Amino acid sequence: MLVVVLASWSQVVWSQQADNGQRVVLVMTDGLRWQEVFRGADASLLTPKRYFDGRDVSELEKEFLAATPEERREKLMPFLWKTMVPSGQIYGDRDAGSDAFVTNGLNFSYPGYSETLTGHGDPRINSNDNVLNPNLTVLAWLNHQPGMEGKVAAFGAWDVIASAVNPEKCGCAVNAGYAPFTMEPMTPRLEFLNRMKAETPEVWEGEPFDAPEFYTAMEYIKAKKPRVVFVSLGETDEWAHQNNYGEYLIAAHRVDAYLKQLWDTLQAMPEYRGKTTMIFLPDHGRGSGPDDWTSHGQKIPDAKYIFMAFMGPETPALGNRMHVEAVTQSQVAATLAKILGYDWNAVEPKAGLPVGAAVR
Repeated sequence: MLVVVLASWSQVVWSQQADNGQRVVLVMTDGLRWQEVFRGADASLLTPKRYFDGRDVSELEKEFLAATPEERREKLMPFLWKTMVPSGQIYGDRDAGSDAFVTNGLNFSYPGYSETLTGHGDPRINSNDNVLNPNLTVLAWLNHQPGMEGKVAAFGAWDVIASAVNPEKCGCAVNAGYAPFTMEPMTPRLEFLNRMKAETPEVWEGEPFDAPEFYTAMEYIKAKKPRVVFVSLGETDEWAHQNNYGEYLIAAHRVDAYLKQLWDTLQAMPEYRGKTTMIFLPDHGRGSGPDDWTSHGQKIPDAKYIFMAFMGPETPALGNRMHVEAVTQSQVAATLAKILGYDWNAVEPKAGLPVGAAVR
């Protein structure tokens, strides 16, 4: 069996396919519900009780509430709805006959990240324990393709993201949680970001706030110009678990601002301009009621529903997909690879097929 595995790995590593020079940035935000993405803020949840247990919400009501779902969602995520969706595609609007969901059956974080990066669920990934992913991810495989070596990177606010990527298999630049990040040459900004993480109170075990990890990824992109970048953010999930709907909305709004900042930065760089695709989705959904919106998992079936958005030169501008065939998280890995000119399904037959309409 060991010989078979090694032979398979060797074949996987050295079988080059048709690299087309494209770039991909995959952004995930933990546990952001499809409801807020497509309907905007829910006024019934935006109460003082659900904002630091008593803080005034009047300013948040002005910022995020409006008469229609379309207005509310644009207020919450303006870049997504004014730039990404019109220029690309989004799936998962259940009010418009579009379903997107996870297939691992567990509806929580590590299984969702693994499904996204490998294209399939795995019964061995059945907890959020910080253990190395035994599966080959599309990131690891791409990083070992001729001409792609050292051009893949992954950054995550949650420390388990490093294990989901598995640096030992990937061999790519990986940073997650409170771990400092080093590269050659180091920059003053990166040194400062490392200090920020080290000196910030650890509110959530193994997971700093999103800002230092996002800007660490940005610093790496500017310096090293990787072909494939994975960025995972976590505050949307953490605030939701604390029943803090106000801060959950603020975190989602900030993620949208990060998407814009990342996209604008890439379009200002000749290495990325006109040849970069952005993919955006969560690892899982959440409950749909006033009591279970804070939670997710196997016992909350609605938590399987997610959203998936794509924008780039390889993606036709079809906007908000309505009354279309369902898509799954298991299709992301093959879609990402196809955008770059590679066939992930030839490497991992268990993976979902690419989202057909999302790639020309």
